Order: sequence, then C-alpha cells, then structure tokens
Amino acid sequence: MKKTPLALSLGLVFVALSAHANVDVATSTNAAADSASTTLSTVQVSANLDKARNQLSPNIGASQYVIDSAAIEKLPLGEATPLNQILLQAPGVVQDSYGQLHVRGDHADLQYRINGTIIPESISGFGQTLDPAIIERVQLLTGALPAQYGYRTAGVVDIVTESGAHRHHDHPNEGDETDFGGKIGLLAGAYGTFNPQLSMHGSADRWSGFFTGEYLQNDIGIENPTRAYTAIHDRTHQAKGFGYLSYLLSDEARISFLFGIANSRFQIPNNPGQSMKYALAGVASFDSAALDERQQEITRFGVLALQGRFGESDYQISLGQRDTSVGYRPDPIGDLVFNGVAGTIDRRNRADTLQADFSTPLAGGSHTLRYGLYLGMEHPISNNTSQVFPADANGNQTSTTPITLIDNAPRITAKTHGVYLQDQWDINDKLTFNYGLRADKVDAYVSEGQISPRLGFVYQASDSTTLHAGYARYFTPPPAELISSTDIALFQGTTNQLPTDVNAETRSERSHYFDAGISQKIGERWTLGLDAYYRKVRNLLDEGQFGAALIFSPFNYAQGRVRGVEFSATYTNGNLSGYLNVASSRAMGKQVVTGQYNFGQDELDYIATHWVHLDHDQRLTGSGGISYDWHGYTFGGNFLYGSGLRAEFANSAHLPQYWQINLSVAHDVDLPAIGPTNVRLAVINATDKVYPLRDGSGIGVGAPQWGPRASAYIAVSKAF
Repeated sequence: MKKTPLALSLGLVFVALSAHANVDVATSTNAAADSASTTLSTVQVSANLDKARNQLSPNIGASQYVIDSAAIEKLPLGEATPLNQILLQAPGVVQDSYGQLHVRGDHADLQYRINGTIIPESISGFGQTLDPAIIERVQLLTGALPAQYGYRTAGVVDIVTESGAHRHHDHPNEGDETDFGGKIGLLAGAYGTFNPQLSMHGSADRWSGFFTGEYLQNDIGIENPTRAYTAIHDRTHQAKGFGYLSYLLSDEARISFLFGIANSRFQIPNNPGQSMKYALAGVASFDSAALDERQQEITRFGVLALQGRFGESDYQISLGQRDTSVGYRPDPIGDLVFNGVAGTIDRRNRADTLQADFSTPLAGGSHTLRYGLYLGMEHPISNNTSQVFPADANGNQTSTTPITLIDNAPRITAKTHGVYLQDQWDINDKLTFNYGLRADKVDAYVSEGQISPRLGFVYQASDSTTLHAGYARYFTPPPAELISSTDIALFQGTTNQLPTDVNAETRSERSHYFDAGISQKIGERWTLGLDAYYRKVRNLLDEGQFGAALIFSPFNYAQGRVRGVEFSATYTNGNLSGYLNVASSRAMGKQVVTGQYNFGQDELDYIATHWVHLDHDQRLTGSGGISYDWHGYTFGGNFLYGSGLRAEFANSAHLPQYWQINLSVAHDVDLPAIGPTNVRLAVINATDKVYPLRDGSGIGVGAPQWGPRASAYIAVSKAF
C-alpha cells in the first residue's frame, strides 16, 4: 500500500513517541520513590517545556501586541467577550460586519495559532469558533514577520492556552499535589441573551488538561440591517467546546492533544418594507419582514503534537485536521420574488496538516537556527442548487414559473508545501538580527510558488528605548475553502445572469512589506509605541459577498498599495491601568483581474484605469480602555472609534464616523451556601450611538448592517 506524506509523518511521530516512552519507564521507576517531589517537578517540567515551545516562534522585526487573561477579564464582558472584540483592542484592527476583522488594510488574511500550531481558517463569515476562556495569553503579530510565518500574514493571532499543570489564578487549592478545579458562569441580559459557560482544569502526576464549553442564544446573532433597536428574525444558537490534554513522556518531552468544535445556527435578519421585484405564479404579495433565510456553520479541529528537546535542539511536530462547513437555506418563495434566485448552498472543506518546527543554538548561543516545514491538503466541496426565472437578453423575467439549476463545483485536492530556514544572530546585548528564507508551493485551482526572503532586527538603544524594523516578501494563496468555480453559461438567460461573462482563476497575492517602529518607556508607568508600514502588492486579494448567502468570494486586483501608521500607549499606576491606540491607514487597488463576473462592466472599466479604495479601507481607527480597582470593585470602560468604511460606486465614498463606549463594574460577593462569587454588570454602547457599519453599497457588500444599540448584561461566575 502506498503511504501518503501524512501517513509517513504519523509513523515518524509514533517512532519518536516510542523512544521517549522507553526513557519514561526509567524516569517513572525512579520517581516512584518520592511521589511528592514527582508532583512538584511535573509542574516545573511543564513550565520549562512551555518556555521551550515559545522559543520556537520568534518575533524579531515584527510588531506585536499582547493581551493576557487578566486584560481580557478587565473588558466589560470579561471572558464572555467574543474573540473578535478582544482583538479590536489592538492597534490597526478595524471592525466590520459578521464579526470580520481587518488588520492593516487587509481583508481577513489572519492566521490563528494555538500553542504554536497553525489552525486552518474556517469558511464561516460571522461565527466565532474559538472560546476566549481558553486563552492564557494572545499575541497579535503584524508587520514584517520572520520566515517561520507564511500564507496568512496580515496578522498572526498566536494563542497560548491554559495548562492544567499550572495553577489557575482562580483556584483556591494552591499547593495541592493534584490540582483540579474550574469555573462556572452565566451571562444574561439584552436581546434575550442566555450564555452559560463552564471551564475545568486539572493535573495529576504526568497528566494535565482542561476543558471549556459554552452555549449562547440571543436575538442579535447578526448585525441588524436597520437602525431599529430590535432586529427581525435574528435568533442564533451557538455551542462551543475546547479541550487540551497533555502527558509528560519524560523531563524533556510531552505529547498533547487539543481539539475544538463550534456549531452555530443563524436566522438571517430581515429588512421590512421591501418591494417585490419578480412575479411568482400563485403569489400576489409577500412581506419582506416574514422572510425565513437561515445559515448553519460547523467547525471541528484536532491537533496531536509531540514537543520536546533532542540534544540542544527544541522541536514540535504536529498533526492536525480541521473540518468546516456552511449551509445556507433560502426562503423558497421570498428569495425568488425579491432576488429572482433562491439558492441552497452547501460548502465544506477538510484540511489535513503536518507542521514541524525546530530550533538549534549555534556558536555558543550567539546564533539560533530555526527551521521547519508545513504540509497541507484541503478537500473543498461546493454545491449549489438554485431556482431562477427564465429571462431575456436584458434580464427581464419571461416566465412566472421557476426552473432549477444545479451548479456543483468539481472536487479537487488543494496542496500546500512550505519550508523555512532562518538564523537569529545576537550580535551583542543590544542588537539582534534575524534573517531567513521560506519557500512555498501551492497546487490548487492554479499552481504557484515563491521563495521569500525575510529580514528583521531589534535594537535595544537603552533600558527604555527599543527599535525594530523589517522587510518581508509575502506569498498569500487564496483561501481554498471560499473558492467556488461558477458555471457562468449555466445562468445565462435567467434572472440570476451574472453582470459580465469574464472570469479568471483567483491567484496568489505577492507583496513586499516594510515595517519600522519604536517602543519607549517613560518612567515606570508609561509605555509608548509608534509603528509605520508600507506594502506594495501584485495580485492583491480581496473578498466580497456577491450572493444572498453570507459567504465571501475572493478576487484579485492587479496592483495594490497599502500604507499606515499606528500609535499605542499603556499606563499602569497601582490600581489604575489604561491603554490607547490610534491608527491611520490607506488601502488601494487597481484593475480587477479575477472574479470579474461579479462586477458590472461600468465598474470594471472604472477600476481598470483608477486607483480605488478597498471596501474595508478606513482612514482612522481608534480603541482604548481604562480599569480601576477600588475597595474590591473593579470599574472599567473601553471605546471603539472608526472614521467609516467605504461605500457607493467603486468605493468612492465612506460612511459616517462613529464611536462606541462600553462600561462595566465587577465585584466579588460572598453568597450564602455558595461562597465567593464574581458579579459583573456591563453596558454595551452606553450612549446608544446609532451608526451603520455598512449601507449595502460598495464593492462586494451584500446588505446594510448597523452597530449594536445600548444593551445591559449581568454576568455571574464562581470558581471551584
């Protein structure tokens, strides 16, 4: 039987496990004489392995922003804050509809890593897959990234999870030989919100692990398409779970397994008062407020990792699999009379991955060689069954009886191969230089590859001043899970006829990225940061919602240019802490060269000769927050500011500026028969600022969305 690369890699992992298991027998035998010291050394060994794992991922030359679990707890909703809202507290991160984020003028293009392992992205446009309760620390890396980081490079969201081998800060049994505990909580309030949460952690001998689970239901699952307080038909039900299990094979190796699942169901909110555009036999009228469109998103992933040390080298080898799916169900009557098409859409993608990272010190420690590889195989499936009306050459309906068309994309296997080699050169105690190369090859709808140099340095000018700068050549493949080849001819002569009949396969983006910044400490309380970046792009990737389903489709501009500057400040003084971020960005593209069938000919002609703003381009973005502890009460507040995303023909206008202020107060109370319990009151958009995120116009914008209205929530949590 012929073995696949993943099967061969799995064999190598088990060989390595066997070798470490043999070492572990002797270790366990010796340890049996003193169980107390074994328990203590287990915690120390886990901490040492965590430190070694962190050394596998350098950030020299990149810009970084760290948010730990304590900072998350100070946000108005605490651990109930969705991950996208947590990341919005970092500089240069712009909010959009459906929970999307834009970092430094890019559309999506975020890479998520958990404990150093890449988790392939999901299809979902607005579901939040990861539960913030798992986070011990999250670091957002942007700018000129070292050679280790490839593919999704607008930002790397590097999450370090809780570990059962480390004492949980809420656990009361500090010092026990075994450590088991957890937290149970409930968030409830506006829009019928009901959000119970449970987290558990534990360790015993060489085993450690934790689990989190939560359920959410409310009546504001997706942004309201109107400015009204209450959305129509916007119920959501979401369930999430995450687990981590680790076993120490020896003092220098461990095997771990992490897994997660998210299952989210959404009603698509309605915009009342719309007029019927098409006639359907037997239907005289239809109220747009009664539409019943729905979407379900499911994501599952699991990663088996072997991490440890061999000689002087640290390593981590991970095998992973992610399965994601989206199903859109139309209103069979309403979609026909309002849109001229009722499409049942099913997307699915399974990804199998192998990732290996190594780190070896050289020349007495002044050089650290890092090298590794990434192999991925994806299996995207796209099925589309549509009901449409026959139409003439001008798109005018010619029959009131719909016909059914099936547009299922051919199935392919998308392959990704990447290797990297880099050297961290500690020139002296002040200057560190990191240089390297990575080579990537993608074989999917098109076959492409690139060799990408990376350079970066950090200079510690003084105890209070740090400079960094870097250059990166990036290669960004289009997301295979979002690509669906469309049979343009199939819909000719129907009410779903595409605007133009020109198309080309979506291509990988290639860019030159320059980044430089400074961090300055002022006394013991202030830390200031200033960062500037510029990116020159060929085949710039963007995404748009071009159909009724809330699924995005990628396309390319022939050229792109992105530039910006970011300022950040943090302040700490005893019980008082705060932060402020301000960013300015400009993201432009010229000449649409793929996915042209989604554009009208007039817009294509204009973009072919003019630089246009990307639809997610926002000139000014700001965020900030403050927290104060007073006699056991924690008062907090934060804000978001945006000058407005783009709108209208070829993104020639922008929406009004907006701000959103959120407030909270939390206090531990001693309840009878329950004991110490944390109670939190949070108000979102306290001033009830009414603002649109989208108005339904602009390139690839499918519908209007408005920001949240003023809403109050109460959260109760109990550690055990």
